[in-house]
Amino acid sequence: MQDDLFAKPVIVASKAAAHCEWRQMPEFVQEKQEPFAQITFRFETEQDLQEFAELIGQKLTAKTRSAWHPFRPHRDPERKVYR
Repeated sequence: MQDDLFAKPVIVASKAAAHCEWRQMPEFVQEKQEPFAQITFRFETEQDLQEFAELIGQKLTAKTRSAWHPFRPHRDPERKVYR
């Protein structure tokens, strides 16, 4: 039954008809998730950077522009699951 939903393309005659399809749907607002704090660190040497990386338990390089602590991957597949 659910497969039939996507079997045929939906053709909408007008914007008004499309608007009727969305009537009484709940409003969805995605709150922007801001970090609690952002801190800029500057390292004098690569060794200083590596010591800091070891201290926080993350891989950091001279090209690293940002990191979350605790570690959070950029592409978290579990966050993409719709429930």
